[in-house]
Amino acid sequence: MKWQFADKRLEKIYDKVEKRTRLSKEDGLLLFETLDLNGVGMLADRVRQRLHGKKAFYIYNQHINYTNICKNRCLFCAYAVDKDDSTAYSWDIKEIEKRIMERIDEPVNELHIVGGLNPDLPFSYFTDLLKTVKRLRPNAKIKAFTCVEIDYLSNLSGLSINETIAVLKEAGLDMMPGGGAEVMNERVRKRLFPRKMGKDRWLEIMEAVHRAGLPSNATILYGHIETIEERVDHLIALRELQDKTCGVETNKEGGVGRNSESHKIGGFSAFIPLAFHSTNTKLSHIPPTTAVDDLKMVAISRLMLDNFPHIKAYWVMIGEKLAQVALNYGADDLDGTIIEERITHTAGAKSAKGLTRQLMEDIIISAGFIPVERDSFYGEIHAKHL
Repeated sequence: MKWQFADKRLEKIYDKVEKRTRLSKEDGLLLFETLDLNGVGMLADRVRQRLHGKKAFYIYNQHINYTNICKNRCLFCAYAVDKDDSTAYSWDIKEIEKRIMERIDEPVNELHIVGGLNPDLPFSYFTDLLKTVKRLRPNAKIKAFTCVEIDYLSNLSGLSINETIAVLKEAGLDMMPGGGAEVMNERVRKRLFPRKMGKDRWLEIMEAVHRAGLPSNATILYGHIETIEERVDHLIALRELQDKTCGVETNKEGGVGRNSESHKIGGFSAFIPLAFHSTNTKLSHIPPTTAVDDLKMVAISRLMLDNFPHIKAYWVMIGEKLAQVALNYGADDLDGTIIEERITHTAGAKSAKGLTRQLMEDIIISAGFIPVERDSFYGEIHAKHL
């Protein structure tokens, strides 16, 4: 029986979802504008269930934020400081090794490594970092460096983007996170992060990363000065790049929520909506996102990004409880155990700095889903059947 929508305009989107027809920009705008949150959630859940059933993924991972010194100083960032700031730090390779060894007995499957653009760190630091992590954790995957860092390292080394990626890959890089794009819009860039690359450069580097055989995530930072249209344009730009590099076989309309068994994973493996936290930033007057904002962003991402296999509800940003709810709004992944996240918590996040495997599984089970521990490429390590 067809769902009864409070907003009848969603019926046409329901028909597209059922026919696996790609949603348009106008559809995306409507989804953001409607007040029928449950209707939007139901649509996203249809796609999520089609792709993943009741599975909800997580990974046992560790974050390493190697320096908070950064020359870009974006207005939305509470983490970055100048090197003469009393809170400034930059871990040398021995400190990196120490932090990995402190948790060497834990079953960490992924190291997530990002940091600021610190002019005092030579290019050799980054290859040494990768080699050290790979030596200590040979069975774990290294997910490191945003496109912003890759661009910076290319300039630092004098190598081309392709050469830089090749050197890092040889040193141990397995995949990349999706940060640095924020919202791909020139108006927003000029206002909030003028020293950072623009849309075209970010997409160029990410395409090179994918063509080099390195998968990545993608993100959006929402809830600051961006408009609804700018959010939708960001999602469509990502969708178009995924079409270009992923090799996904689609039907002539694009294919919303195609069967996961026929979906070729490559290029972008997951999309992560990142809710903006304004505490301790130069945008502290901006209120936090609401639960409606967060659930809509997750759900609309699932609906618009039909060629992305996974959508994350990043519990660090939206809290553990709302992340549970988001599993019914299109999300199929809660990210990871994290182990000492620093960047978002500097901006006032109230979530835990890390979760145990047991707590992660309890969160998923109590939401009515099946917890599946995964590796970086969504290979299943362990599933706890209900």
